[in-house]
Amino acid sequence: MEQRPFPCPHCGKQFSTSTNLKVHQSVHTGEKRFHCSKCGKNFSFLSNLIRHQALHTRENQVLKSRLRLLEVRSGEQAHREPTPPSASSDSRSFPRGTQRAFSCQQCGRQFSTSRDLAVHQRCHGGERIYHCHLCKKPFIHPHQLKTHQRVHTGEKPFSCAQCGKRFSQSSHIKRHMSVHTGEKRYSCGLCGKRFSQACSLKVHQAVHTGERPYSCTKCGKSFSVLGNLVRHQSRVHTGERPYTCPHCGKGFAFSGLSNLEAHERVHTGEKPFRCDTCGKRFSEAGNLKKHQRVHTGEKPFSCQQCGKSFAWICNLRTHQQSATGCGPQARGGLGLG
Repeated sequence: MEQRPFPCPHCGKQFSTSTNLKVHQSVHTGEKRFHCSKCGKNFSFLSNLIRHQALHTRENQVLKSRLRLLEVRSGEQAHREPTPPSASSDSRSFPRGTQRAFSCQQCGRQFSTSRDLAVHQRCHGGERIYHCHLCKKPFIHPHQLKTHQRVHTGEKPFSCAQCGKRFSQSSHIKRHMSVHTGEKRYSCGLCGKRFSQACSLKVHQAVHTGERPYSCTKCGKSFSVLGNLVRHQSRVHTGERPYTCPHCGKGFAFSGLSNLEAHERVHTGEKPFRCDTCGKRFSEAGNLKKHQRVHTGEKPFSCQQCGKSFAWICNLRTHQQSATGCGPQARGGLGLG
């Protein structure tokens, strides 16, 4: 059974690390140091503020798209002759014989009850009537609130059947399973590179498009990935390191895989990433990916001077600096310097 030596002085709940305890305590203290300049809402964590600010940008984009759609539909309706409703129309959405007396005036979608219509209309108006009693964050649907509350309770009801790792949402398990299966369902239409998760593909595509939708409100620097903006603001502007390693005391900006959690494996020796070909285990997914090139023969790093390819970038650098490869001495001997 997992040991939980760090109890909360407010409610008695126990945690396995002091980091998890510190995150939990904000539920009781209610401290919210981070302020949204657009709507005035306050947040306990900088990462929550960054995610919230992205909502303002997305809401503006969605509103513009809906207005354009309404303009197009209005134009089509003005030139369309009225036709009697067909008994078979929209049969995929409603069982035969169902009365569809309630219609949405914004998009035309029809519903069999006024309650279903009212729930649907919140999507257009952005009405959020369900509030978290701990942080007051609002939601459109009750199931969204229920999922959100697991952030405070720490509940993780979904577990991976292969490794036992637990998750707060079923969709997170589906993404996690690609770690075990190695399946890469998502392919880049420009270069053909494949990814196990849609979000990874979206991040990769920014390499081709140059899109950087996330901007720092303090210095204006833009980023293609939200996580990179969060890291930038916490390190460059605030220097905040709220997560501390319970083994050595080292501070980190985040508790996730890229920071404290990955660091703690130095002390615990945990190696959760396993090579399916030879069984060798690794503490980081990136190290497993590099190792797999031994089996696949992949050589993604190429010398621009001679075209020779290498599996690891360190081998490319050694080649570029050596006298027998394409280093300065070799180029000088060939009259290329």
